[in-house]
Amino acid sequence: MSAIATARLFKNGSSQAVRLPKDYRFEGEEVAIRRFGDAVILLPLRYRKEDLMGLLAEIGPVELAPREQDDWNDQRA
Repeated sequence: MSAIATARLFKNGSSQAVRLPKDYRFEGEEVAIRRFGDAVILLPLRYRKEDLMGLLAEIGPVELAPREQDDWNDQRA
């Protein structure tokens, strides 16, 4: 598997933007965007759901950072 590239985040007015490295640029004016938990996926608009699922399967499992969560008891009656 190849090394993971990084991209810079910056503010553009009241929005957050991502400066993509040259090798990751898209053609056109828009991309499809999808959130999976904390992950955000950008795809050319020509992709369909099946294409997205195939790409995610190709990426494979991703090691996620451990999630901290307070212990709590369900106190519903």
